[in-house]
Amino acid sequence: MNDTEQRAEDLAILEQLNLDYIHSDEASDAKRFSEFLAEDFIAQTPGVTRNLDEYLEYIAKPRPIRDITLHDSRIRILGDVALIHGRVTYTMIADGAVQEALYTDVYQKRQGTWVCVAACAIAPGA
Repeated sequence: MNDTEQRAEDLAILEQLNLDYIHSDEASDAKRFSEFLAEDFIAQTPGVTRNLDEYLEYIAKPRPIRDITLHDSRIRILGDVALIHGRVTYTMIADGAVQEALYTDVYQKRQGTWVCVAACAIAPGA
């Protein structure tokens, strides 16, 4: 496989992982997250930093949001690291308010597999 084909394959994988991340968040699917989050994963949201176990425990609880919609994302592959910058909207279940979140997820290719090593979101209410 040449560099162009590898880049296209990596981009397709990362695009799918980005969608999986969003859908797994809304569905409280900690099992799916455990398949692509690195053992040393760290997540930061306003006021909170969580390691992998803390994040999976947090995600497993019913989410206070629904209807997550991806509006745009940008994937930058930098060797064996990739940054995914995105913008989503979602609806708060409690009051129906629509919120917007910006996020950056960091993936690293480890032993040939892309895993998410860090996530940072500016996400009110989530």
